[in-house]
Amino acid sequence: MSQSENRATVLARFPEDSREAANLLKQAVPLMVRHNIPPNPVHYALWYTYSKGQDPELIRRLDHTVENFDSFPPDSAAQLFREYIIRDELEDARAGQQQAIDLVDDMERDVSRSVKGSLDFQESLGHCRRKLDDPFSERLPDILSELQHSTQLMQDQQALFLSQLRTAQNEIQSLRDKLERAQLAATQDSLTQLLNRSAFTRMLEHALTDSPQHLALVMLDIDHFKQFNDQYGHPLGDRVLQHVGQVLHNALPPQAVAARYGGEEFCIILQKCTDITTAHTFAEQLRLKIQKLRITVRNTDKVLDTVTASFGVAFAEMGDTLESLLTRADDALYQAKRNGRNQVNW
Repeated sequence: MSQSENRATVLARFPEDSREAANLLKQAVPLMVRHNIPPNPVHYALWYTYSKGQDPELIRRLDHTVENFDSFPPDSAAQLFREYIIRDELEDARAGQQQAIDLVDDMERDVSRSVKGSLDFQESLGHCRRKLDDPFSERLPDILSELQHSTQLMQDQQALFLSQLRTAQNEIQSLRDKLERAQLAATQDSLTQLLNRSAFTRMLEHALTDSPQHLALVMLDIDHFKQFNDQYGHPLGDRVLQHVGQVLHNALPPQAVAARYGGEEFCIILQKCTDITTAHTFAEQLRLKIQKLRITVRNTDKVLDTVTASFGVAFAEMGDTLESLLTRADDALYQAKRNGRNQVNW
């Protein structure tokens, strides 16, 4: 996709005319000022889209972020920008890369067939020469010998070319590995090694479309997380997130996936879950494991024994959409918060 086509694709997300755009900016800028959002293109795009009111999930994410942070985290802004503003362009870029790899693979196979055909041709010529070994004329064997020699040269040249192609194929494989690692990085949260929100959302959408029966969603939010950052600094907050992520990873049953949904919030898809009680029991076990975490504060050797999380559980129903299932789990989570935290609600 050319640079001009990329710009056209991005602009297609914002079809408003000048008057509509001006009105939306008049709504977006005061919101940014109210929440002390630095004026930059990424923030303008996010809050402009927020003001349009057509993406409930982005609205929820932005509201949650400004509610839980004194200043808007730059990494959160960049992640939201990728997930909601340029997500289609990122998908197009990945698809284009895969197409290039497939094309080169096809070319290698075609060249291999061509070389095999040359080998078959040389074998056929040798067979003809043996049949004509008893010459009808003195020059005929010499002509055939010369033809065979030329054929042999062509074979050697093609063999060398194939060797060069194989070297190129090794380089292509190396590139493929790099792209696969890049794709993994695009779907994985770098801090916790769980899925990131974008990959999780796609997986949940697929699960709801493919097999919505026996599907549960668990959402959890680390209690008083801001206090860890304020009292001990962000490095300790990152370690808390990593430890919680490891608890989730180790506790996942088969066909379950977990993600860092944003900030200190995590989500788990439970597939082949028999009922809401089973999901609740799983969430309660997770709650207890998180409560048992003991994290040492570096430089002081103080041990944190106050890491807890609140949980919301929702069971998929007929006709559920991504938004409706997330909303029910989110509502249950915030009810757990209001009821005193460190509990599971459903």
